[in-house]
Amino acid sequence: MTAKHPFDDFGINLFDEHVMKERLPHPVYTKWETATRKEDALDRPTADAIAHAMKTWAMEKGATHFTHWFQPMTGSTAEKHDSFVEPGEYGQPISRFSGKSLIKGEGDASSFPSGGLRATFEARGYTYWDCTSPAFIRDNVLCIPTIFVSYNGETLDKKAPLLKSIEAVSKQATRIVNAFKDKDVKRVMPMVGLEQEYFLIDKELYRNRMDLMHAGRTLFGAMSPKGEGISKHYFGAIPTKVDAFMQEVDQELWKLGIYAKTEHNEAAPCQFEIAPLYADANIAVDQNQIIMDMLKRIADKHGFACLLNEKPFDHVNGSGKHNNWSLVCDDGQNLLEPGDRPHENIRFLLFVCAVIQAVDTYPELLRMASSCYGNDYRLGADEAPPAIISICMGSYLEEILKRLEKGDDQLDIEVNTTPFEIGNLAYVPKDTSDRNRTSPFAFTGNKFEFRMVGSSRSAATTNIVLNTIVADVLCKIADELAPLKYIEDIRNHSLAICKRILRKHNRILFSKDGYSEEWIQEAQERGLPNISTYVHSIDALIDEKAVAMFERNNVYNFNELTARTNILYDEVIKDIKIEAMVLLDLSKKVLLPALIKEIKFYSDGLNSLGKANAFYERKIDRLTSLLDQFDVQYHKLKDAFFNRKTYDDIKEKAFFMNDHVVKLMQELRIVIDAIEESISAENYPVPTYEQLFTSVN
Repeated sequence: MTAKHPFDDFGINLFDEHVMKERLPHPVYTKWETATRKEDALDRPTADAIAHAMKTWAMEKGATHFTHWFQPMTGSTAEKHDSFVEPGEYGQPISRFSGKSLIKGEGDASSFPSGGLRATFEARGYTYWDCTSPAFIRDNVLCIPTIFVSYNGETLDKKAPLLKSIEAVSKQATRIVNAFKDKDVKRVMPMVGLEQEYFLIDKELYRNRMDLMHAGRTLFGAMSPKGEGISKHYFGAIPTKVDAFMQEVDQELWKLGIYAKTEHNEAAPCQFEIAPLYADANIAVDQNQIIMDMLKRIADKHGFACLLNEKPFDHVNGSGKHNNWSLVCDDGQNLLEPGDRPHENIRFLLFVCAVIQAVDTYPELLRMASSCYGNDYRLGADEAPPAIISICMGSYLEEILKRLEKGDDQLDIEVNTTPFEIGNLAYVPKDTSDRNRTSPFAFTGNKFEFRMVGSSRSAATTNIVLNTIVADVLCKIADELAPLKYIEDIRNHSLAICKRILRKHNRILFSKDGYSEEWIQEAQERGLPNISTYVHSIDALIDEKAVAMFERNNVYNFNELTARTNILYDEVIKDIKIEAMVLLDLSKKVLLPALIKEIKFYSDGLNSLGKANAFYERKIDRLTSLLDQFDVQYHKLKDAFFNRKTYDDIKEKAFFMNDHVVKLMQELRIVIDAIEESISAENYPVPTYEQLFTSVN
């Protein structure tokens, strides 16, 4: 008998269109299809039929409960489980799941962040089925993707505005595609591929690091001899225990219809990456939330702790979530595919220039949308792009754009793509451009790769902003092209639009070393913003220009944007508060006693000699000096942390925490790291970087 292959279970826990087509009457399936295309609304009989089929399918697979799975403004997911069981006419248990239960649920809106949109006593919040994202089974629960809104209809989640942004960019991109006489295209979907980086460490060591458990990153720790300098970990052989973990992750994701494709060791010790295939933006964001949850769940089963924080360890690479973004028509055309002769592909050039204009117009928004407080520790080092937003198009396309900007009619350029000669291989093709990993926003063949996104963040906000700013530019372009009837006029006017955009926005194009000090100076001369810390980018959401742009595209209104800025400031305050409290607690209860114990060890040794000894005296002097430094920095941090209470304004408090408390935490860390390097392993009470980095092998 042939053994069962893991691929045989692909999608078995996903109620996707194939299952629906198989289980639903054809008229019901057709109505669902038209609803997903927004050509019609689901009526109650159709919803009842889908709900019954969904319940039957889920119970056949052992599900006993269902939940409206949603994405509140916490950045993670939320769910409330209800069982299928209800009392029958004579009191006997029966299973029931109606169309009403499928389409609508109710949660406590006051218990989730609302930024002032809802008062504590205004508790009603509603979840509504997102029929464009398939339901799935996790454990014994049927999970139904939904949006989350308040009693008055304000969006309280990340999915609803994401869907609005998708609709906005689809509408405007379709107008332009149709203007180029491709009338059969009805929709253009933003497609997204998300590369997820993460760390794995031994679970028992994790439990002995209170900072990792509560803050997600180490708040102190001297560098280990095992760093990333010799580059042996990157793309190396995957450790056996990690490989077993990855296999289970893959298999569970495949069951949910997620095309988990790539996995490998990343640059830092204990760091890894997983990347699924592309999906439309809504599905991709849902899947990334599932992936992050799955990584943590399965890591625990294998004796690991999975760290999604952007910078769990100082001195080594942090983790990102590269957001690969493109626009694809409903007939499969990728609008960012340059083709063999990109200089003649005017529609491609027009869409590329639209992205260039959008990014240069709203760099502060993109800085905010890709980041969080934790990402500040990652950006700008030799591992992630700087906080300065720029676009790298690659040398070949950049030269075409330069000629176009200058009005040069000769856009065709010679590129050396002579194949390599390697061993016995007859043909090894060469790309037209190299890849620039120092660029935060790089064109990579037929898509843009946004590398700034933090690993712990929901990718929804990034794609909401990206979709909307591009939609806004495309709308203006479509309005210009609308009066033109002949394709030649459309092509000529499109080239004129490209020239205008490039002449105004070429400052955003940069293809050299984004890590260099020279670039920081050059970017300043170009007028590009360099927002070094996340908290300084938050107000970009309520900038007058941004508010008007979001409202024009029906994605957010002013009240929703104001609420989100309040939530983000509060998030910064809470993140830093937790870190400061943990560091103060560990310092007083764990690290200080260890230092005193070490001083006593050497003092006892000196006393046992009964005479002066230079070695012991130097050692005691060094340790007591560190004790004094520790005491000074500890109380500086403690006093500043207490002073946060004097700030009533949420923005002022966030800035105080970011600019003062964080600085003092870093100064205390320097002393603690020096203490670690000065005392014996026997007396040091917490797992070191050395132990953590070698724990997965």
